Amino acid sequence: MTERPLPPGVVGVANAAGALTEEDLARTLRRGLDRAPIDGLRALVIIPDATRSAPIAMLYRLLYDVLGERVAALDYLIALGTHPPMSEDAIAQLVGMDRAERAQRTPKSRVFNHAWQDDEALVTVGTLDEAEMATLTGGLVTRATAVRLNRRIRDYDHVFIVGPVFPHEVAGFSGGAKYLVPGIAGPDIIDSTHWLGALATSHATIGVKDTAVRRVLHRAAEWVTAERPVTLAALVMEGDVLRGLYLGDLVRAWEVAADLSAELNIVWKPRPFRSVLSMPAPMYRELWTAAKAMYKTEPVVEDGGEVIIYAPQLTEISTVHGHLIRQVGYHVRDYFTAQWERFEAMPWAVLAHSTHVKGAGTFEDGVERPRVQVTLATGISEAECRAVNLGYRDPTTLDPEDWRDREAEGRLLVENAGEHLFRLRNS
Repeated sequence: MTERPLPPGVVGVANAAGALTEEDLARTLRRGLDRAPIDGLRALVIIPDATRSAPIAMLYRLLYDVLGERVAALDYLIALGTHPPMSEDAIAQLVGMDRAERAQRTPKSRVFNHAWQDDEALVTVGTLDEAEMATLTGGLVTRATAVRLNRRIRDYDHVFIVGPVFPHEVAGFSGGAKYLVPGIAGPDIIDSTHWLGALATSHATIGVKDTAVRRVLHRAAEWVTAERPVTLAALVMEGDVLRGLYLGDLVRAWEVAADLSAELNIVWKPRPFRSVLSMPAPMYRELWTAAKAMYKTEPVVEDGGEVIIYAPQLTEISTVHGHLIRQVGYHVRDYFTAQWERFEAMPWAVLAHSTHVKGAGTFEDGVERPRVQVTLATGISEAECRAVNLGYRDPTTLDPEDWRDREAEGRLLVENAGEHLFRLRNS
């Protein structure tokens, strides 16, 4: 792991040999925040839900240790995007304290779920008109788009964003401004950015810092930073191990974290594979999120090969979007663009999810030809898999050991799939 100089306005710590300690985090937080003009003010901390690996419970405690006596409030907003709201039990597990313990130990802190579909919970911070959208996206998306965010941000004097940075199929890398959009955003900007990522394609986007989606995210964030200070605490994980923390300017701290994430979370392979058995991490409870097992392995699958998403415990496509996915099925991008009049009225984020799961391919003369086969070996029935245009394998007929140490034979086993991106060395 290479040491990198930190830009102005960013403090940080990284451990090339192993995990950062709680003392490392506490020291870095104090170094970055001790002189912050936050005394007597109200602060809001935006955090991920349980679909991201990060020591959120530790940071919840440490931030209160550092800021609790100084601020008037230190509340938390969970950046759900369109994910289901978290129950109180799930929140307790996320932050490491149940409601009663939080009331006693962190009395200035409350925890809120984002509500992306509740129009009264949102406020418009700005609008990207057609011309600006065209400029930012290279003409891929030209629809004027309102940037509506959770209105709670206007109840606070300072916003903190705390979350990990990983290769991401829509934005290139997650984290940073992505915790604003789509994290605490409304449907318009969620749809526009996700479909933009689909048009650009996951293969050309994932693991790339400068993407059309990232440019839109940073532009949207400018309306937030113009109204109040925003401080990013960007985490870099390697599996469950915290390897880096960069604190400071929203864009610059994210850029340094993305560079480290590229070193730690991209696995390079010398040759493509005919068959990949990709086992989603247990934190993914539905295909909507578990499909990262496809996105992040697709680049190393040979033409005509297969990605098998092996997760016997997975029984749901999406609790929020499942009814819409069942209407459109899973298809390559060109299936939708060639028949846009049929699909334009559907939520674009759903169409984007569909194309990302199906992967690259063509649609010509009414015939769809995906580059790879995507097969579910899950608790989702064969009938449902066929109905949404995905392959099916009975998970009881598969043994992951048949893929272990078989790379020379064109087989790859990926355990805890979802946060490491696999790429070909010469691609």
